[in-house]
Amino acid sequence: MLHPAVKCASVFLLSTVKFLGGPLAGTSMGLHFWPTLALTVAGMMTSVFIFSGVGGAWMRHRQKQRRLRREPIFTKRSRNIIKIFQKFGMGGIAFLTPILLSPIGGTVIATLLGVPRQRILLHMFLSAVFWGTALTFASIHFGHLIHHGK
Repeated sequence: MLHPAVKCASVFLLSTVKFLGGPLAGTSMGLHFWPTLALTVAGMMTSVFIFSGVGGAWMRHRQKQRRLRREPIFTKRSRNIIKIFQKFGMGGIAFLTPILLSPIGGTVIATLLGVPRQRILLHMFLSAVFWGTALTFASIHFGHLIHHGK
């Protein structure tokens, strides 16, 4: 049996890189709703905080590397992301980050699109709370179906 601190650290660290993993790991390790939700949101927001701060420097580095290698600036994926941003704004990027992107990916995209850091933090927090609540609830209430289905 894992020590409670190891369980909490696992949920937190997993949520920094892959949001969906937080609720799944928390409930599979027997954590209750509120600790799982709090650790999942805290994990995502830690990534958002770090990468929204270093995103500008990273963006300049990547642009320089692309120019040196003469890579195309726009790919099919980047065009789709820009379409989402133009249509739905920062809210659309934040809404999709936990389920389709990753906390790091969504934050880097928002930074590359020139969204101010405070807006990134606010929208990502709201998205993390929404999706964290929905996914933790689903994991707790429907997770038994996965185990019984085997």
